[in-house]
Amino acid sequence: MKRQRGAALLLVLWVLALLSVLLGGLAGWVQLESRQALWLRQHTQTVLAAEAGIAQVMADRRWVADGRDIPLAFDDAQLHVSLRSERGKLYLINAELQDFTRLALACGATAAQATQLAKALEARRHQGLAPFRVLEEVRQLPGMTQTLYSQLLPEITLWSDLDRPDPAFASPLMRKALNLPRQNAEGVDPGEVLVVDSRAERPGGYQARLQVTVLLSPSEDSAQPYRVLRWQE
Repeated sequence: MKRQRGAALLLVLWVLALLSVLLGGLAGWVQLESRQALWLRQHTQTVLAAEAGIAQVMADRRWVADGRDIPLAFDDAQLHVSLRSERGKLYLINAELQDFTRLALACGATAAQATQLAKALEARRHQGLAPFRVLEEVRQLPGMTQTLYSQLLPEITLWSDLDRPDPAFASPLMRKALNLPRQNAEGVDPGEVLVVDSRAERPGGYQARLQVTVLLSPSEDSAQPYRVLRWQE
């Protein structure tokens, strides 16, 4: 009888230990789910704040699209928004291959890489079609590396319709690569296509960044002031 009672007590203790482990695991899982839900909610609110920054600058046409920082606020978020005209970038559809080569070199390509990329671009043009449908296709060019792609992407466009970048909106890297003169962008028409960069920071260290390429409506009284061409988060 004593042995049976001892075995029963040992079994009960094992069951209690197992239940404790299961309850501890369940509590840890619930806590993790709560943290993830909190992070997701805070991140979503931060992204919405960044979107609000885009809406604010689009409602005010007095900005200068040369990449200068525009500090704004929305609710408890601090916003830093900048606009950049696509007219300051290299238009891939009909840019001179020499200009493309010089830009690639300025972005860190070797001479062999730049020549290979220029030849690949020329080959695509000879197909009788637009060289690219989306900017991300540039990554597929022979000789393109991820590092070079990251440097080159902010300097190229599919929407400017200019043979060469407008010096008023060109980046310092672009001006140096193509030997463009320095010009003031104030009072210069930025065109209809802009890149809006909106960064939001909220208490708690939450951050979000959006880069949106927009096509402006021809009239400020339009019900839809702009149309999104490209969205990056």
